[in-house]
Amino acid sequence: MSTTARLTLGDYDRMIAEGYFDSGPQQHQRIELIRGELHVMSPSGPPHENTLDILSRWSFKHTPEDRIRVRVQNSIGLPFLESAPEPDLAWVVERDYSLRRPEARDVLLAIEIADSSLSYDRGTKAPLYAEAGIADYWIVHVRSKCIEVFRTPQNGAYTEIRIYRRNDVVRPLCMPELSLRVADVFPKRGSK
Repeated sequence: MSTTARLTLGDYDRMIAEGYFDSGPQQHQRIELIRGELHVMSPSGPPHENTLDILSRWSFKHTPEDRIRVRVQNSIGLPFLESAPEPDLAWVVERDYSLRRPEARDVLLAIEIADSSLSYDRGTKAPLYAEAGIADYWIVHVRSKCIEVFRTPQNGAYTEIRIYRRNDVVRPLCMPELSLRVADVFPKRGSK
């Protein structure tokens, strides 16, 4: 019989503070705490990184700095789920987070970019974000060039899921006046 040791978010924070992840086999790996377990995140390649660059630029350009803070690959804290996921991009309520991570109540939009991580982003992250009550979650599919939008979390699941394709426009719940053309996220190869 094997037993998996579960970590609390406090345990995880102590490990970070004590430098546990600064040496050894876990050094230089992106790790996130999901439901008390450490998950090693896949390294990102050029398609993922390019998509993150495009979405980051769009986010920084169009969000009001006095209301929304854009965070790139930084953790959010979900203490009651013993989790500290690191979405590729998160829009959070603007405030000082030097003493704590943004929590679910602070998250306005969470975005994951899926190249090789689609099953993880759908099967692990979506239920986690839904249970936490994050109202707007997007998975940006690098390979199929679409954006899957999850909304209306209830009982640990999203009840509204819609796929936006190349000619569609997506609007964040927190800023419905803002639009993102899916085609702008996936420019043709070799174009400016």
